[in-house]
Amino acid sequence: MAVEESESVIGELEREENLIAAVRNIVKALGPNKTLTSDAKKVLADLGTRLSSMSLPSEKEEGKLGHGGDDGDDHVGGGDHDVDDDDQEEGVSAIEERLSVIQEKIMRWEEDQSMIWDLGPEEASEYLNAANEARRLIEKLESLHLKKEDQEYKFMHRAYSVLQTAMARLEEEFRNLLIQNRQPFEPEYVSFRSSEEDAVDENSIVSIGDESVEESLQRDSVSRASEEHIIHLVHPAVIPDLRCIANLLFASNYVQECSNAYVIVRRDALDECLFILEMERLSIEDVLKMEWGNLNSKIKRWIWAVKIFVRVYLASERWLSDQIFGEGEPVGLACFVDASKASILQLLNFGEAMSIGPHQPEKLFRVLDMYEVLADLMPDIDVLYSDEVGSSVKIECHEVLKRLGDCVRATFLEFENAIATNVSSTAFVGGGIHPLTKYVMNYLRTLTDYSDILNLLLKDQEEEDGISLSPDMSPGTEEDSRSQGSPSRVSSMALHFRSIASILESNLEEKSKLYKELSLQHLFLMNNLHYMAEKVKGSELRLVYGDEWIRKRNWKFQQHAMKYERASWSSILNLLKDEGIHVPGTNSVSKSLLKEKLRSFYFGFEDVYRIQTAWVIPDIQLRDDLRISLSLKVIQAYRTFVGRHNSHISDKNIKYSADDLQNYLMDFFEGSQKCLQNPHRR
Repeated sequence: MAVEESESVIGELEREENLIAAVRNIVKALGPNKTLTSDAKKVLADLGTRLSSMSLPSEKEEGKLGHGGDDGDDHVGGGDHDVDDDDQEEGVSAIEERLSVIQEKIMRWEEDQSMIWDLGPEEASEYLNAANEARRLIEKLESLHLKKEDQEYKFMHRAYSVLQTAMARLEEEFRNLLIQNRQPFEPEYVSFRSSEEDAVDENSIVSIGDESVEESLQRDSVSRASEEHIIHLVHPAVIPDLRCIANLLFASNYVQECSNAYVIVRRDALDECLFILEMERLSIEDVLKMEWGNLNSKIKRWIWAVKIFVRVYLASERWLSDQIFGEGEPVGLACFVDASKASILQLLNFGEAMSIGPHQPEKLFRVLDMYEVLADLMPDIDVLYSDEVGSSVKIECHEVLKRLGDCVRATFLEFENAIATNVSSTAFVGGGIHPLTKYVMNYLRTLTDYSDILNLLLKDQEEEDGISLSPDMSPGTEEDSRSQGSPSRVSSMALHFRSIASILESNLEEKSKLYKELSLQHLFLMNNLHYMAEKVKGSELRLVYGDEWIRKRNWKFQQHAMKYERASWSSILNLLKDEGIHVPGTNSVSKSLLKEKLRSFYFGFEDVYRIQTAWVIPDIQLRDDLRISLSLKVIQAYRTFVGRHNSHISDKNIKYSADDLQNYLMDFFEGSQKCLQNPHRR
């Protein structure tokens, strides 16, 4: 019986050898051909289908190996077998001979420092087949349930040693193929231009002018420009070889060794990817200590890099593991997670550092960008790490996203607080548009680009706090609340924006009190309220505040314009009235009193001219409108007064003509102080 068993072993191995030889001939016949005829493709496709449908025989089937009975405990050399010693020795000799052939094929490469796969497909195929023969011989010998005193038992342990040597070499070849065939990173994915010149000064919320505010608050586009795109991280020509080596290592119970080799190489490759993307390994302390200009640049790079890393490199890394280990196979998923975990956590670490840093208003847009891009990537991340083995990575991504959302809410509330607590010790020169007004309105206008996110986060905050806001709970006035319609239609963001506008108005009221001149107080408020209304009317803020809010601010700034006129010109225009110009007890006009009235008017006009040419109305249309209004009142009153008393006034008493005064009014509100010294000269 032992003779039959041994011959069966040899017979199967010989049939396998013949099959391998036939495959080699096919490979050789294909040679360097890049194209195949349709018939050849069909034959090869049929062969592939046949191979994919075949499976390894079960241990029980292999264990029989020609046993005559059903007793699985029968073994070579057992005392119960009536076997001729010469026949038994012949079978043992055949196994020994076969093992020696396998051993020679494996061990000759131990003296050669060359990498087998570098020498060509024939050498690689021969070595792979020899290793597989060793594995199959061990499986067949193990199935015989040998005793220690059996000769085959010694052969089996010798085969173990040969297989171990082969597995160590295949692990090295596997690693080398992965390293030597790594593809260079695609240039189109590693081109990034960043400028630090648009950084907002972190020392003050009001340290910059209007143009630089708008420039600094320009939102970077967070689009899906980097849609998932699979690239070859390893040359596709070696994928079949890597798959064959991995399959043999797995079949030989070297799963851990193969996995470790793969993970180490691919982890290093992903580290290199982050290096090329210029993503430094920064600790939370490093991020917190960084100056805003440098940090701003790194945030923009992070936003750009994380999209590429997830949608291009992680997606391609997952595809690579599927190609080598089989799609959806647990070992492949575990290898992908182990290889990529450190890199994705490095990126998340930067996001976490940003979420716990100081909640400075100028950082809000960058944090919003980070939140938006990570939220946009979460479906991709959930798919990449869908298995249980990747759950820790997925959970950490969601946690960082939540922390960034918390940071957005806290920073937005800090922005509100910064407006309320912004205190000035001196009046803003000229009564123009205060930097705080410019900053806040441009800040709000830029925030409208994030309407969906802000509404979501601010609503979540209200729900967490157990608050159900309605428009009349807003710090704004009643008409502000009505301006967007019914309570159910008012978004959380709209309520907060209106609250901020009310806080800003209150702050401006306090700042106006720093001016000594009542007229300049009203001019200052007119300028700033007009600016607020125009910013809302000419942007997406109109959808947030509503037309009623705009109408109310228009009415307010017009009221301040009227109050400015009264405060500046009432006393002067009173001089052009007829009261007090008659000789006491008569209806006769006193020339001296008339002359004194004119002199006082000229003096008052010159004084206002000297002061208010230094004042400023930045908006051209508003400036022209106010000049026209003044002209209608002042010039018309002057013309009427002089015309009515023309007979009592000599030319030498007329210091300025109406046209002179008209022209002088054109110098008002230019922010450049002037003086009137001589008539008809400016």
